[in-house]
Amino acid sequence: MSESRRKFIKHLGSTAALLGVAPLAALASEQEKVTLLEPEKPISPNDKIRIACIGMGIMGFGDVKCALKAPGVEFVAAADLYDGHLTRVKEVFGNQVFTTRDYREILQRRDVDAVIVATPDFWHDTISIDAMQAGKAVYCEKPMVQHIDEGHQVIAAQKRTNAVFQVGSQRVSSVALKEAKKRYEAGEIGQLNIVEAVMDRHSALGAWQYSIPPDASPKTVDFDRYLKDTAKMPYDANRFWRWRNYQAYGTGIPGDLFVHLISGMHYITGSLGPERVYATGNLVQWKDGRDVPDVVVAIFDYPATATTAAFQMTLRVNFADGGGGSEYTRLIGTDGVMELEGNSFKIKKHKLPEAPGYGGWDTFNTFSEANQKAYVQEYQQKYGTATAQAQRSSTSYAAPAGYDERLDHFINFFDSVRTGKPVVEDASFGLRAAGPALLSNESYFSKKLIHWDPVAMKIV
Repeated sequence: MSESRRKFIKHLGSTAALLGVAPLAALASEQEKVTLLEPEKPISPNDKIRIACIGMGIMGFGDVKCALKAPGVEFVAAADLYDGHLTRVKEVFGNQVFTTRDYREILQRRDVDAVIVATPDFWHDTISIDAMQAGKAVYCEKPMVQHIDEGHQVIAAQKRTNAVFQVGSQRVSSVALKEAKKRYEAGEIGQLNIVEAVMDRHSALGAWQYSIPPDASPKTVDFDRYLKDTAKMPYDANRFWRWRNYQAYGTGIPGDLFVHLISGMHYITGSLGPERVYATGNLVQWKDGRDVPDVVVAIFDYPATATTAAFQMTLRVNFADGGGGSEYTRLIGTDGVMELEGNSFKIKKHKLPEAPGYGGWDTFNTFSEANQKAYVQEYQQKYGTATAQAQRSSTSYAAPAGYDERLDHFINFFDSVRTGKPVVEDASFGLRAAGPALLSNESYFSKKLIHWDPVAMKIV
């Protein structure tokens, strides 16, 4: 993108008006109030942003299709190491899209303003840094990196190049999480003390046993280039198509799923990260040659800060859930609980009464008759007519039908490209979300408690 074109785009963005988040409608009942949330709708710019995607797998195709729904975006180039993906690119998006096996050819193109990095995890840092150095804006899929030290290199590259860099954990752009953050900061659940989240599955595809095309072979796949700096070996279709199953190329359950949960929680609470991580688990059902577990449970101890009290978070993913799977996130506070599910959330409040009550499962019944009478007299003098019944309430918030948080995430990214405003999930946020997930792997394989400095983002 030329300097004059950058200035033109920036000028357009600076004059764009945004519609703020506001209730569209409220459906009231005696038990629960439901508020529908409206996403922000920026005014469509006239100038185009031309994007390329590196890694045209499941996420690559999904990201491109979503990005093209944003106003003023054009898809011009794609890179992938499997020829069939490049053929599919032209079938879906048109023959005008430039395709190549070598991502560096894309970075040399002057008609590419921004790149989506949707490769396996172990390529994220290298391609992101190369793209920023080539003057491209970068949208990098989560987790941002495979190793902690790579995260610091990405942060340094972003600062050095001043490039627009956003991590693709789309939940942080959700209109529901934006409202949840507002409600949390208003103190609606009181002091946070526990976060618990579950993301269980029970299917072959959910456990990463992805389909392998009939023409997959050393001729149609550049397997040597794919291996990068990992151990050299003969072509192995499973390691290319089902890369999440292997430590060498992916980050297992924590990098695929924990990072989503951590990103959302950090966004809502403003937390920087835990100070201690311990993870355990097992390989229960999917014994298909993978060297990562299919069940992981991790405990994260978050320290007290100027804005949050100390709390504990427990994350669980079970790919061997015979119940069929489930997903939820609960932020539990002293005054209420925030329950998140998809692009909606509910706040349930259970307010303790002023009077504690007596009788029932209580020592009161063990008192002598005289002491019972004396206790009742003292109780009435102290609490008067105050009720001993807890006050309960429940309020729900939901995005409208058909809402797509990933589209909002891309819109935020493109807005930053046009205007230069900060992204919603920069490299530092990305490492603070990826770090605890990567530490979960470190703890699982070492069978040790891992100490972490959430400010410096380093293992202690």
